[in-house]
Amino acid sequence: MDKNAFNNALLQNILHNIDIGIHVIDENRKTIVYNDAMGRIEGLDPTQVLNRDLLEVFPSLDENSSTLINALTEKKPIFNKAQIYINSKGKKIFTVNTTLPIFIKDKVVGALEIAKDITYVKELSEKLMDLQNELNISAQANKHSNKKKIKKYSFIDIIGEDEKILELKEIAKRASNTSSSVLIYGETGTGKELFAQSIHYGGNRKDKPFIAQNCAAIPETLLEGILFGTEKGGFTGAVAREGIFEQADGGTLLLDEINSMSEALQSKLLRVLQEGYIRRIGGLKDIPIDVRIIATTNEDPLLSIKKGRLRKDLYYRLNVIYLKIPPLRDRKGDIEILSNHFINKYNYILNRNILGIDDRVLEAFYKYSWPGNVRELENVIESAMNCAPLNRKYLEKEDFITNANIFNDSNSLNANVFNLDKPLPYYLEEIERKIILEKLKKNQNNISKTAKELGIKRQTLQHKIKKYFKRAK
Repeated sequence: MDKNAFNNALLQNILHNIDIGIHVIDENRKTIVYNDAMGRIEGLDPTQVLNRDLLEVFPSLDENSSTLINALTEKKPIFNKAQIYINSKGKKIFTVNTTLPIFIKDKVVGALEIAKDITYVKELSEKLMDLQNELNISAQANKHSNKKKIKKYSFIDIIGEDEKILELKEIAKRASNTSSSVLIYGETGTGKELFAQSIHYGGNRKDKPFIAQNCAAIPETLLEGILFGTEKGGFTGAVAREGIFEQADGGTLLLDEINSMSEALQSKLLRVLQEGYIRRIGGLKDIPIDVRIIATTNEDPLLSIKKGRLRKDLYYRLNVIYLKIPPLRDRKGDIEILSNHFINKYNYILNRNILGIDDRVLEAFYKYSWPGNVRELENVIESAMNCAPLNRKYLEKEDFITNANIFNDSNSLNANVFNLDKPLPYYLEEIERKIILEKLKKNQNNISKTAKELGIKRQTLQHKIKKYFKRAK
């Protein structure tokens, strides 16, 4: 028996059948060993990694963040380092890694990483903690019955490898431990509240209240009472009730769609930010409050100022930290990562076992404009997974029954409608029709909101809808 062949076969069997990930690079940072367990953890086939430069396979890493490269260059072991990252399928992975330099005599010839996947343990621990928190606050539910129940998000829930998104996450992380006001601008569905919650729950106010209020959803007269509270006898039928500024004391108040708030109410909000106290409607007493304000808008703030929808002085007060979240069409490199993330999410919820999406579907995703951004992508994936046959492994075009428009290039503003065989008014009307169509879809066919975004009267929009879409039939 060839002893070397036996030892090599034994080593290969051990490497590929243990449940601990093994990754070895040589002195040139090329992978020379990558076992099946590590592939399962990171969502990669070993053939995609072997004999390739480490940073070529993992572009999100660099010389400073890679533990393997650190062990190689610093010539020092790194023991039991906890790591949290997103694998190639968009899934959050929690591992505990030990990384060792490999010496031959006194020369470092490579580095070895041993990774233990603790994702399940970590997720179970977090669920238990969330359950305990819910039990702890349930006794106070009646006291705060008018609070909206908030699903907690943190920075790890912000999925993507786009350079701009990573940069925004870093800015937001640095801002999370301050009390400065934050202004977040992004189109509908880009993840503004995700960033807002991450700032709150990632900072020194995380154990205090986080309350969100949509300023566009409530009439001005009611919104003022919700914000500042009321005193008994302040007006007919008024009772003593604290507002959400008092409820959020010590924590964070998210004011969504701040540009929808009336100018008079914006003026009162500005005074609160400047003075640090509120007065209930009908009250005579000033109540000091310590609340961090995070405001969001789906319209460029400078455009809102120009249109008279946002006070300039309030803008300057809010715009201490400014985050502009890019739309999905400007971060198309994240579409596959996000798709896989949502597939994993709904595999769990719907008890499915979808592995990914068909390449032809992915190509259509890249071409589509995504007016509803990440939220629309999630809804599209959820819909397809409900429609897909039970034996389906990869989502295919026919699974997107309720979203067939994604595969129709004519729904994109970038579609080529210029055949140069019609008069100019036809092309102008066609462009206007497509803009109206996309805005209606973005606003879920809300006529008032769409008219406001287009800068036209509601009656004008209704006339154009009758004109264009009756003709289209």
